[in-house]
Amino acid sequence: MPKLTHLFSGWKFWREWSLQAKNPFASLQDYASKILNPAVDAEAELAINTIHASVPPPVFWLLGKTQSGKSAIIRTLTHSTAVEVGNGFKPCTKTAMFFDYPDAETAFLRFLDTRGLSEAGYDAGDDMAWNEQQAHLLIVVVKAMDHQLDALLAAARQIRKSHPNWPLIVAQTTLHEGYPTRTMEHAVPYPFAERQISRSVPPDLICSLLKQRDAFAGLNARFVPIDFTLAEDGYEPADYGIDELWTAIETALPFGLREMLDVSRINDVYSKAAHAHIVSYAMLAGCAAAIPLPVASLSTVVILQGKMFHSIASVYGLPLTRQSISEIVSAIGLGVLSGMGGRELLKLVPYYGQTVAAGMAGLYTAAVSYALGKTLCFYFAQTKQGKALSPKALNAMFKQEFMRGGELLRDAVKRQQAQTQES
Repeated sequence: MPKLTHLFSGWKFWREWSLQAKNPFASLQDYASKILNPAVDAEAELAINTIHASVPPPVFWLLGKTQSGKSAIIRTLTHSTAVEVGNGFKPCTKTAMFFDYPDAETAFLRFLDTRGLSEAGYDAGDDMAWNEQQAHLLIVVVKAMDHQLDALLAAARQIRKSHPNWPLIVAQTTLHEGYPTRTMEHAVPYPFAERQISRSVPPDLICSLLKQRDAFAGLNARFVPIDFTLAEDGYEPADYGIDELWTAIETALPFGLREMLDVSRINDVYSKAAHAHIVSYAMLAGCAAAIPLPVASLSTVVILQGKMFHSIASVYGLPLTRQSISEIVSAIGLGVLSGMGGRELLKLVPYYGQTVAAGMAGLYTAAVSYALGKTLCFYFAQTKQGKALSPKALNAMFKQEFMRGGELLRDAVKRQQAQTQES
């Protein structure tokens, strides 16, 4: 009986929302025009700023010395290149920088990198109060063989004193610096546990890692030894310890970020490049439908979808035309895009109760936007190969990606809805 109640309450909320919402497009041509010309940049910027103010993206505070491996962590978690990470930092104070992923406008994940604690004349205390207000997760980054930790420990203890319940991960990096020879390979399977390290690890490295753990005693930290390198460094795998780091992150902050950043299932280089932008705009569109904005929610959604379409077209190097939009939209149906296909969402969230029912508009819109982006990638990929696409093929692709998008974004939208209700 409770499951039936949840289904009914979810459908009832959806019907009320869809009947009250103002449909911003009356025809396929009208929708195509809005997608082709999301020209209200000021309106879009206002909407995005409002969303970020209401539901800020999670911020990972990376605290460590210069050259400790902070950029390597960002590069590996986001699948960005070293050049992208190197050029992607933007100053937010005199001594701290943000790396917004995938970009500053549509970020759904942010990294806060503070000035290296080993730099002469730098007093980290001046930055702590501001940084603490921004962050959701603290990752202390330390080289595995480094024992000059006084400044780092002092900062970590100060933060722990102010935030006793904050999740704290200590990433012990550059493990290969503790290998006795340059040709030594990483131990497989992963030999590091919270309380015990396998004898397959060199003794000097074991000793160093354990001494670092002792140094951080009392801070309730979770230790994750990692070795993130470049292909030319010759260590395999180049993302050694990535699964364990993601486990620590998702345990601390269950955002489902890894699933959203996963590009391993994508073979096409263009689709990989577009993936992060699709996720970003899908989440923004979901928030626009789920939280009050100073502009009409559905109209804002179309603006965000239009900006997503243009971003994807730029990735593929193909023009976005009225014909391409019309072929996709006619295959999917305007009813779905305007929210009248909401009963499909019940397949995704039938058992989560009234809290999630209240966020169905946002989740549905996010899933639709995600599927639209993936369908456009499919369309462009086939176009590049000179293949014709049937409405049936486009519709099948949309349905497949709609379900996947809902699954990927469900936890994120649930979290966003909960934060909105608390505020």
